[in-house]
Amino acid sequence: MKMRKILLLAVLALALPTAMFAGSSVDFTNSGGTLSGSNSGLSLSGSVLIAISGLNGGGLITGSDLGSVSFTTGALTGGSLQMGGTFAAGGSFTLTGNGTNGVPNGTLFSGTFSTPVTWTLTTLANGTHNYTLTGTVAGAFGSGYPTEGVTVQLTINTGKGFFNGSTTISSGDTNIAVPEPGSLSLVGAGLIGLAGLVRRKMKS
Repeated sequence: MKMRKILLLAVLALALPTAMFAGSSVDFTNSGGTLSGSNSGLSLSGSVLIAISGLNGGGLITGSDLGSVSFTTGALTGGSLQMGGTFAAGGSFTLTGNGTNGVPNGTLFSGTFSTPVTWTLTTLANGTHNYTLTGTVAGAFGSGYPTEGVTVQLTINTGKGFFNGSTTISSGDTNIAVPEPGSLSLVGAGLIGLAGLVRRKMKS
């Protein structure tokens, strides 16, 4: 009997995250902005959103300035700024809309890097260099729905020199999972039912 109670509680605990992230996703494309940093961390400022796909279940929205993307990472934990490395989780990650072309005015997503951030150097055949920042983010979307996603930011080619503490972002893409309102209602109803079942079983 005790094993059955534990199993029911485990099912209850697993039901929420599974259903929460069974919805759609929103894709954000950004361009430009200054990526600066040191061993204490990297930060992006001045990068503008130029395309958003899937917002509120809609199609592609484009524009020269739909909002902004900004972030900071944790400190460098391995490797180097010049040759590529890893930055600690933490910091902040924010997507903001400016109210144009149907995009809401205000914070669209606010969170942090939930896992270490990868900073990768790619040397091209001509001897020039690109850097790519990749990280997983977790936080709140829109009116506060907890969610997660991934971001990939590509720098401007730095020529045959290496990253010296500041460079420009060429482009970036961030994909955020968004639980559908209908899914949230079903989750609530399902959890109420599961909770009732657990209570009855635990009393028996």
